[in-house]
Amino acid sequence: MTQNDAADTIIAQQRSLLAALPFGDTRDLEAAERGFIGTLADPVVRNQAGEIVWDASSYDFLTGDAPDTVNPSLWRQSKLVAKHGLFEVVPGLYQVRGLDLSVMSLVEGDSGVIVIDPLISKETAAAAVALYREHRGDRPITAVIYTHSHIDHFGGVQGIVDQAQVDAGEVQVIAPEGLVDHAVAENVYAGTAMGRRAGYMYGAALARGPKGAVGAGLGQTTSVGEATLIAPTLEITTTGETHTVDGVEIVFQMAPGTEAPSEMHFYFPKYRALCMAENATHTLHNLLTLRGAVVRDPHVWSQYLTEAIERFGGDVEVVFTSHHWPTWGNAEIHEFLGLQRDLYGYLHDQTLRMLNQGMQGAEIAETIQLPPALENAWHARGYYGSVSHNVKAIYQRYMGWFDGNPARLWPHPPAAQATRYVEAIGGIERVLDLARQAFDGGDFRWAATLLDHAVFAEPGNEAAKALYADTLEQLGYGAENGTWRNFFLSGATELREGNFGTPTVTNAPAIRAQLSPEQLFDALAITVDGPRAWDLTLAFEITLTDLDRSFRLTLRNGVLVYVEKAPSGTAPLHLSLTKPRLIALAAGDFGSEGVGVSGDLDVLKQLLAVLSPGDPAFEIVLP
Repeated sequence: MTQNDAADTIIAQQRSLLAALPFGDTRDLEAAERGFIGTLADPVVRNQAGEIVWDASSYDFLTGDAPDTVNPSLWRQSKLVAKHGLFEVVPGLYQVRGLDLSVMSLVEGDSGVIVIDPLISKETAAAAVALYREHRGDRPITAVIYTHSHIDHFGGVQGIVDQAQVDAGEVQVIAPEGLVDHAVAENVYAGTAMGRRAGYMYGAALARGPKGAVGAGLGQTTSVGEATLIAPTLEITTTGETHTVDGVEIVFQMAPGTEAPSEMHFYFPKYRALCMAENATHTLHNLLTLRGAVVRDPHVWSQYLTEAIERFGGDVEVVFTSHHWPTWGNAEIHEFLGLQRDLYGYLHDQTLRMLNQGMQGAEIAETIQLPPALENAWHARGYYGSVSHNVKAIYQRYMGWFDGNPARLWPHPPAAQATRYVEAIGGIERVLDLARQAFDGGDFRWAATLLDHAVFAEPGNEAAKALYADTLEQLGYGAENGTWRNFFLSGATELREGNFGTPTVTNAPAIRAQLSPEQLFDALAITVDGPRAWDLTLAFEITLTDLDRSFRLTLRNGVLVYVEKAPSGTAPLHLSLTKPRLIALAAGDFGSEGVGVSGDLDVLKQLLAVLSPGDPAFEIVLP
């Protein structure tokens, strides 16, 4: 694939940023190296088939000064995040960083070690624990803590413990209330669309290098191994709840509805160490992640940070999180947490102030300015979330997608709109001429807008696709935000090389196995092709023998409805099976044993015939 150099406009922007930001502040560089013990002899992690699921060495190019094709602020962040290995936070508390998107923390107890956040994949989690044991001894894992309900904080769990150990009481699994429901729902209900967009967001299909992926700001990228889940044996429900785990006292603080719908902080008095999960990292975080999710609440986020400062701030000497490097020293922690708190509070309050003056989300995003203390704090820079898309998310949270202008209430969809714009401008060649002028003048945002219309009006126009790819590439080179860079460069890649699909699959068998019956039926309902099912009226009953629960399901008007109730004995079909067998049956597995059938199995086949699963390779930059 041909890649271009940075345009003069981008080079000038990079140099301006170098002069404006406090690059002489080296505290983060020292903190990211502090406590380094060692790393893997071979930093490439493979699965059982020998396929690479993580390659830390692929970021070895991140040395020296930033090239013109990478925003120097993002280059600095990526160099820090790419550091990999085992680090001592304080004696008895360790972290493995740089072996996945997230960080694994390990707390030594009386008889073993407590693992916090076992990464995304079984393979990377196993490699992280092996690295710890290489340097700290073969300590057994006595507990696993999930800080919150995102897959990079639980997915690797079966790489370090198994279900039998948990069932036998050898390993405790601790999580905030509601974690499993939120984790499963996020990765199943809208999992196909989120997964496809996550491929753009994390740059998983991009080549590593100064003209490709340099990192996602929060971590470098996502591992591509096997994701798993083991349900908690202890759910934390109340702030102030205290438990002693393997001889280590832990004081918990609930923080739901912040960076994740189910999230918590916790304090280790023995180590004077506070885990802030993902609510105070070395970047401005997302209020609406670009892969898609429910909009997060910056107001309550800010309030929970205040509560953490008030509750733990008098004693804490180190703060560590689920990403990045720790912060040491009580005064430094107060500054760090205070600025993080002010960051989310400021974005919330100022967005509300301006929307109440009649400004739209996009207008607020272009107008808002952070105070100097936040603008010049490296940990408040927008490497993962951005001021721009976070402000729009706050607007969306309070006001929805409609800005109140009636002309925007019922616009044409993208392709129909594009055709009309191209015709109104004077035809495709005129649009391309204007786009070239914008490109040559360094107005890449306007060029991208014009070319978006061009390719949606004429998807096969190679000249439009080529110029569009060149435009997105320049926008990527200039982006300080790692996920913006990945989105721009992923779009350019697909325009040049074709659709790369979904590199990372989160809807894994081990996660689907945690579906409750209700969630499974909801997941089926989401896939019903309504128009094809309009004329179908179906009813059948299911008894889950392993759960001793029965349900009646009906399909009517394209809607699948379920009710828990005892079998009537009059339904045209009754199935008796276990929940795992039901999951397999829903996936089309009719051949295996383990299904008791009474009645007409054709009822179920009619339902399965009108299911339409998601497309993990739907188009994004083309119609």
